[in-house]
Amino acid sequence: MISNAPSDTDVYAAQDPFEGRRPRSLTSAIFDRLRTDILTCRLKPGEKLPISALAQAFDVSLAAVREALSRLVADGLVLAEDQRGFRVSPISEFDLEDLTRTRIEIEVLALRRSMEEGGEAWIADVRQAWNDLRDAPYMNPLDVSQHNEGWNTLHDRFHRTLTQACGMVWLLRFRDSLHEQSERYRRLARPAGLFTRDPFTEHANIAEAVFARDADAAALLLKQHFTKTMELVRAAGKAENSPFHLPEKSDVSDGRRRKSMRPLT
Repeated sequence: MISNAPSDTDVYAAQDPFEGRRPRSLTSAIFDRLRTDILTCRLKPGEKLPISALAQAFDVSLAAVREALSRLVADGLVLAEDQRGFRVSPISEFDLEDLTRTRIEIEVLALRRSMEEGGEAWIADVRQAWNDLRDAPYMNPLDVSQHNEGWNTLHDRFHRTLTQACGMVWLLRFRDSLHEQSERYRRLARPAGLFTRDPFTEHANIAEAVFARDADAAALLLKQHFTKTMELVRAAGKAENSPFHLPEKSDVSDGRRRKSMRPLT
């Protein structure tokens, strides 16, 4: 889905994209800015990312923009197409299901390993992350129609802390990438207003299972938590008059088939 709104390259050009600072690595700064705008859905799925326009907006070389976009391709956030340039990675119902299944496998493994390897210091970190999340307002105190970005930050930290004692660096890197992709779907679906859930109870139950060292219960609760998010995103994408549309498949062929997908249980 390509946004009909004015290109964000116009927004970049209207202000200093680096807020008056010339960072040590312009490529890293461009990468960080575009990555943030993709994950927060300022740049929409399928939106074109013209190198020349971005280079002009950021006042940098074409090579710097191309390198930043190539790094985003490696992260799965941008798609590179022969003869067509770059665009934000598209979304689809199939991709959402595949992403959720993979995330469950990876994050449950990391959680179980953390519960095996993590000591009292890790439990204390989880307890602190949970306490901070529990005490944060879910909605923006200044505008109750908007979600609280501070809560989102603490939510990310809570889930990261659950897995940080696994002792497997590559597993955590993969976990972080999957989390980012999932967050993009969650943010895209949020305006539909169909996220009727109790985030406090869901996270409290996961935390209590960890504190009790009940790995089976914690793994099951985490799986149910991610599955619930997938179901809500899918419902938002199929709802009538929803501002968020989730196609069954994207326009990118990857050789997979929906019939290989079985219901999550």
